[in-house]
Amino acid sequence: MTAKRQRLRVSAALIVRDGRILICRRAATGAFPLKWEFPGGKVEEGEEPAAALARELREELGIRATVGPEVARIRHAYPGGPEVELRFFTVPAFAGEPANRSFAALEWAPLASLPAYDFLEADRTLTARIAREGRLPAPP
Repeated sequence: MTAKRQRLRVSAALIVRDGRILICRRAATGAFPLKWEFPGGKVEEGEEPAAALARELREELGIRATVGPEVARIRHAYPGGPEVELRFFTVPAFAGEPANRSFAALEWAPLASLPAYDFLEADRTLTARIAREGRLPAPP
C-alpha cells in the first residue's frame, strides 16, 4: 500500500525595497537546511492564505505587512517529501524593519542575482522569471 503524500499550503511574500527583494536563508537544522526562500509559511486549517502570510511575517520578521495581490501559484512535489502549493503575494508596504527571528540569514538581494542563490526547488522557476524580467510578476 502506498502512503499518502503530505500536502502543505504555503504563502510567501515578495517584498521589494530600493530594487532589492527580501530573501531568507533557512536554519542549518530542520528541513532543507541553509536553502534560500522567500519569507512566509504554512497556512493553517481554516486560515486564508493572505491572512496566514500577514501572521507569518509578524512572527518571523516582526513587521506588520500590507499583503497585496497573489501574483504566482506553484505546486511542487519534493521526492520522498511533501507536495507543496505555494502562493506568492506582493507586499507593497509594511511597518517596522524586518528582524531576523528564525532564519540563518536575511538579505536584500538584487532581482537579477536570484538564480545565484541556492533556493528551495519549489521557488526556482519563479526566481528565474523575476531575474529574467527584472520585476515581480503582475497579478493574473
